Amino acid sequence: MAKRDYYEVLGVSRDAPEAEIKKAYRRLARQYHPDMNPDRKEEAAEKFKEIHEAYEVLSDPEKRARYDQFGHAGTEFTGFGPGADFGFGGFGDLFDVLFNNFGAPFTQQRRGPRRGADLQMEVDLSFEEAAFGAEREVKIHRWEDCDACGGTGAAAGTKPVTCPTCGGTGQVRVTQTIAFGHFQTVRTCDRCHGEGRVIEKPCGTCQGQGKVRRLRKVKITVPAGVDTGSVLRLAGEGDLGARGGPPGDLFVSMRVRPHKIFHREGDNVVCEIPISFVQAALGDEIEIPTLEGKTNLKIPEGTQPGAVFHLRGKGIPHLKGYGRGDQVVKINVMIPTRLTDRQKELLRQFAEATGAEQYQTRGKGFFGKMKDAFMG
Repeated sequence: MAKRDYYEVLGVSRDAPEAEIKKAYRRLARQYHPDMNPDRKEEAAEKFKEIHEAYEVLSDPEKRARYDQFGHAGTEFTGFGPGADFGFGGFGDLFDVLFNNFGAPFTQQRRGPRRGADLQMEVDLSFEEAAFGAEREVKIHRWEDCDACGGTGAAAGTKPVTCPTCGGTGQVRVTQTIAFGHFQTVRTCDRCHGEGRVIEKPCGTCQGQGKVRRLRKVKITVPAGVDTGSVLRLAGEGDLGARGGPPGDLFVSMRVRPHKIFHREGDNVVCEIPISFVQAALGDEIEIPTLEGKTNLKIPEGTQPGAVFHLRGKGIPHLKGYGRGDQVVKINVMIPTRLTDRQKELLRQFAEATGAEQYQTRGKGFFGKMKDAFMG
């Protein structure tokens, strides 16, 4: 007889999360456990074996991935062998298997070393600081060991003791008798809150927490080439870890203030430079700003509005490599708005002297194309 689809066995979808799979398994395991079905024990045992087999595969990420790709051929179940005994010894033992085993890893994880929380902050930078890098000092509030108790949480001359309620396990078992047997659950110890130890005389400085919140100054090195949204990670500068765990990290997000002249396009620095139409027509050499000071730019004769010039290597340093971008200079030809009568007369004479031929380009030119468009 062909095996049923494991997702169908547990009654979950193929994209069901781990928690949903675990919940479905617990429900079905309770429903079909042989001890709960004395009148059809053999049938229930087969059903229970099928449910357990499906869970063994779908609860393991690697096995589940192989099953999703290759089906039953991608897994080899080695759980229940032929003639397996399902005599758990009563309904209470079943709950002990289903609930205590699931809870134990959680408790062990709670009591083990735990990494400290990461911290985040934002730093404002000038355009030049972002371009060339900077050294900054920032202030952060973070949790650190209490100096008064050395991080134990206990007052001077004392130390934490094993919790007398749970015996240091951090958890207690609660057993209830019901019609079918014993119902046993495991919960976190109320006295030590899962820590396994209690502080009889807390430290007066940290009130038994073992840590205090302090304001610290941290120096950061901003690399050249960062931009708004760039994030700098400072390992170990976050909150204190718990139970010997490592501290968290500090993540510093960059925000670059706008510049009055420049704006950024990738690693290029872009600026617009105004020139007169006389400079554009006759050519000139002008002084322009750069991120590192002033430099000269030669304007060729006959430069057109919107012309673009590149100053190689005058842009932003590449953040993840060598070299720099360019400074892109866009020419904006300024047309005078207030002309004297003498200036107007000179311009009319200039127009008569040049004629339309001055504005012809290769091919038909602009005016030729206009004539074609309107006259056909």
